Amino acid sequence: MTTAQPRYSHPLIDRYASAEMADLFSPERQAILWRDLWIALAEAERELGVEVPAEAVDAMRAARDALDLGRVAELEAEFRHDVVAHLHHFGEVAAAARGFLHLGATSAFVGDNAALIQQRDALRLVRHRLLGVVAALAAFARTHRAVPTLGYTHFQPAQPTTVGKRACLWIQNFLLDVHQVEACLSELRLRGARGTTGTEASFLELLGTGERVDELNRMLAERFDFPGVYDVVGQVYPRKVDQRTLGVLAGIGASASQLGHDIRLLQGLGELQEPFGTDQVGSSAMPYKRNPMRSERMCALARHLCTLELQAGWTASVQWLERSLDDSAARRIAIPEAYLCADAVLQIAGNVAAGLVIFPAVIRSRLQQELPFLLVEHLLIAGVREGGDRQELHERIRRHAMAARERMQEEATENDFLERVEADPELPLGGERLRELADPAHLTGRAEEQVERFLEGRVDPVLEAAGAEAATPTLRV
Repeated sequence: MTTAQPRYSHPLIDRYASAEMADLFSPERQAILWRDLWIALAEAERELGVEVPAEAVDAMRAARDALDLGRVAELEAEFRHDVVAHLHHFGEVAAAARGFLHLGATSAFVGDNAALIQQRDALRLVRHRLLGVVAALAAFARTHRAVPTLGYTHFQPAQPTTVGKRACLWIQNFLLDVHQVEACLSELRLRGARGTTGTEASFLELLGTGERVDELNRMLAERFDFPGVYDVVGQVYPRKVDQRTLGVLAGIGASASQLGHDIRLLQGLGELQEPFGTDQVGSSAMPYKRNPMRSERMCALARHLCTLELQAGWTASVQWLERSLDDSAARRIAIPEAYLCADAVLQIAGNVAAGLVIFPAVIRSRLQQELPFLLVEHLLIAGVREGGDRQELHERIRRHAMAARERMQEEATENDFLERVEADPELPLGGERLRELADPAHLTGRAEEQVERFLEGRVDPVLEAAGAEAATPTLRV
């Protein structure tokens, strides 16, 4: 017998994101944050001289976890206001505090401050996931730093690079994301206790002086581990903050998408493969297939993540004067989704990066097939050094290259370009010299050196400072 599931369930929570990230945006977590903010406000107001009885503060603390979300739903159906519903329920379970809850505050006091705390905590988790991806890719790059492979521009064969050097391109994207997340975290502030339009009028009346209002906000910021509050706000904190944070998450989506697309291309060429479980099914119709399903899923989620930045930008652009409530419904959806999506994308990226497998024989074969054509400039330089005329050499080499290409396309045979060059009496290049020029290890430039320098100089210090190590996240699907 199957269990019915009559309601829509969100795939980000049920399939992709971690329970850890989902918990940060859960209704229970939000409700407890609101209560923590009310408790902190009452404690600070009492310390600054407002007549809030000790019994009221004690009642709040004692009832902090006495939360019945079903009762809150009943109250919201009655009042049509979520903060008021939570406020009334808190007053029911902390009766001695009922008359002192939310003193001087507006809905934005709990709603906005809690949202900033949630985003701060979620960004810290995102940073942790990012560092895990960087660590896994760094291990891959270091292992394969000297393995020559065919480089591509426009997805057409270009000059050789190394497997490790290509991985460093992926790492650099994610490392830039790490720096963006850290910058974003350093910029975040608490909204604080600012009143209905941000003038702090209600708190000035309660506390008597601007200095005491400043002290109240300093105490609140310290309590919730923020460096301070925003200098000026309307009723809400600047919605540009959401545009900034979701923009950083969209950047992560772009980095993960490029990683996923590159892996899909290279797996299609047979050069590498993402992790593939022993019992994993690649296709319901074609049992032999090993589709890059994880990378495809990563690209799909990354695409959605990138679109959520637009939501935050639109919301920030249409705020009216001190505030407009048309931000509320959009933010309830877009902000949690962005963090859940980023979490899911990075877990997939970490899982894939930690299990990437290369196929050296295929890599060598593809490189050898195209390598002769990639030597043309080297052949010209060597020929000139042997006394040849560059223009005449260029024309003879061009003809051999075209003939070899046509033969490959028509007969699907191996590339005989170098044999043609060696057999041409007008080209002053012997077989030994040609084989020396055709050694892939001599054609990758400074790739190996660049990998070592990048990892040692840029990546390792970041990982060591954070104590980050490569991990293999477990995926649910």
